[in-house]
Amino acid sequence: MTILLSTLNARYAHASMGLRYLYANMGELQSQTHLQEFVIGAKTTDLLERLLSWQRADEKLIIGFGVYIWNVEETTRLVALIKRVAPEVIIVLGGPEVSYETQEQTIVGLADYVITGWGDISFAALCQQILYGPKPLMKIHAGVQAKLDELQLPYDYYTDKDIQTRTLYVEASRGCPFKCEFCLSALDKTAWPFDIDRFLAEMEKLHARGARLFKFVDRTFNLNIKTSLKIMQFFLDKLEANPDDPVFAHFEVVPDHLPDALKAGIQQFPDGSLQFEIGIQSFNPEVQSRISRKQDNAKAAENIQWLCQHSRAHLHVDLIAGLPGETVDSFATGFNQLYALGPHEIQFGILKRLRGTPIIRHTEEFGMRFDPYPPYTILANKDVPFAEMQKLVRFARYWDLIANSGRFSHTLPVILADAPFKNFMALSDWIYAKTDATHKIALDRLANLVTQWLTQERGMPQQEALTMIGKDYAGDAKHKQSPEVLRSENRPITAKAPSNDAAHHKASPKRQSRHLQS
Repeated sequence: MTILLSTLNARYAHASMGLRYLYANMGELQSQTHLQEFVIGAKTTDLLERLLSWQRADEKLIIGFGVYIWNVEETTRLVALIKRVAPEVIIVLGGPEVSYETQEQTIVGLADYVITGWGDISFAALCQQILYGPKPLMKIHAGVQAKLDELQLPYDYYTDKDIQTRTLYVEASRGCPFKCEFCLSALDKTAWPFDIDRFLAEMEKLHARGARLFKFVDRTFNLNIKTSLKIMQFFLDKLEANPDDPVFAHFEVVPDHLPDALKAGIQQFPDGSLQFEIGIQSFNPEVQSRISRKQDNAKAAENIQWLCQHSRAHLHVDLIAGLPGETVDSFATGFNQLYALGPHEIQFGILKRLRGTPIIRHTEEFGMRFDPYPPYTILANKDVPFAEMQKLVRFARYWDLIANSGRFSHTLPVILADAPFKNFMALSDWIYAKTDATHKIALDRLANLVTQWLTQERGMPQQEALTMIGKDYAGDAKHKQSPEVLRSENRPITAKAPSNDAAHHKASPKRQSRHLQS
């Protein structure tokens, strides 16, 4: 018999921690179990061929797939082909996408078994039944939530190649005590910590093997400050001992909980070693209350501003458009408020209806219409009609290209001026009218478009715009060594030498840039 643990990752740089948890807890079946990771976008028949190459005559082949919002469509096609070519292969599904609203999903109909919820120990138990009996009678199996101290940890199963080339996902806790209705963590009863000494011992082993890039998936890293400080001290010790070979750590933090002890620790981290993902989502108190999000907005704003001004952490702050009752005007107010605080990145997200989340209860009252296909993005609601929602979607895309990329650090403050949301929306609408595209816009073309908008729509003298864009263009990593010539409809734009002027967005250090690309 052979057991395969497989999934389609969003990018090669992502190494599946979930599969490694399953592998670590396979017990006596581990010697017959293998990992087979893929990346979305691959040819389905190629994946089929690689999976079926494990099949042996007169032996059972079990394939367990991790199913997520980003891979469910491609995984469905893959499972359908497996069942067409080799119907005797036993398919077991798990993951958040198949854990809720299970019966209505095509992929569930194709599979032999589904484990909902926690699968760490339930997958191995199900495999034991399939192989040795009694044969499971039900297709759907509720996963058993094991005690964390009883789980085998997955970190030994990151390979040397993973450590060299991929982001390593780690977790010091599971679950979340908050009930934000757009998030699957709303279904958790609380947060459960792993034993901190055991966890740090695993991090020590990873570091000794060469790991330098650690992304924590904890929903609330700073919930328990004592534990947070221990983890931060681990990384500070590594930075002090190896200043020429630094670590990089990414944490998701609660924005309104930043006591002085944590601030003191944060201030010790140098540039390029620390990133915080901060979920604001909305600054509208009425919307926050409606979606069960508890947040002290004044304290959250104060903490973000403090982090920008007094730490060297890179801040990635999230807002969500399309929440029930959030108008374009109220979202714009929150966006402007957040931008004024000075975070390095504003991640402008569009609401998605994740299966199982309580956000669905607002569907009728607020006229919420979601795309029926993954990633289930909101298309319209009673406050934001479809055409306006599309404009927000394009705003988010161009914001990534122009603002979050860090490539227009001199130009962005000029674009935004004293009305960030309004002015960037004007630029977004103009670019779309000119290009009819939101993807595959080369940097040269994007720079030309921004230059034209500044001169044609804002009345900036052409040479002033050319010089400013040239500073950003020359400062971009791709062009630092050999500045090229940008071509516009009117005249060439010659890249100038990088400026030492202060910019709103700091350049990302090398290690941090590698992380952000993943």
